[in-house]
Amino acid sequence: MIRKISFVLFLILSFAVHSKTLLVLGDSLSAGYNMSIEQSWPSLLPNVISQEHNQTIEVINGSVSGDTTGNGLAKLPALIEQHTPDYVLVELGANDGLRGFKPNLVKDNLNEIISLSQSSGAKVFLMQIRIPPNYGKRYTQLFENIYPDLAHSNQVTLVPFFLEHVIQRADWMMDDGLHPKAQAQPWIAEFVANQLQPHLD
Repeated sequence: MIRKISFVLFLILSFAVHSKTLLVLGDSLSAGYNMSIEQSWPSLLPNVISQEHNQTIEVINGSVSGDTTGNGLAKLPALIEQHTPDYVLVELGANDGLRGFKPNLVKDNLNEIISLSQSSGAKVFLMQIRIPPNYGKRYTQLFENIYPDLAHSNQVTLVPFFLEHVIQRADWMMDDGLHPKAQAQPWIAEFVANQLQPHLD
């Protein structure tokens, strides 16, 4: 009996030691827009990483629908203090772009988010964000370039934009043409897991 209890305690302690924490800092694309939070891809991510990559990770979803890079920057210090994440995945900028914010402002906010995360000791993943082409070729190109430029200058991993794949499936998209349905979330979770896994310790 004592041996069984000791073994269970060993497993619990091993889990606590080896489990890493990922903070997802995003907007409605990660917040489970118009669905239960349990259906959102960040909620599904730990199970995918565990089953397909044999790694244990806890995901803290700090995403809020409507958030801009400025909103993310404002709340990041409290999230870092509360959760001390090992990794931070930044999925922000879509709302900035849709509102026509100046690219330099978006870039500065994202740069500060990356800097704060790295200063805390977290490894950062930056997700590429793209906006519809109706904002004009010059603006959309300037906006798109923000992400690879920051990834290069800060030496962080650039994660491809999952929406580019999802949007090709009309049955996976909500009527607004902007947000993936619940049916798309398992695929997104697997896509993100495959992008992150090579870079997880």
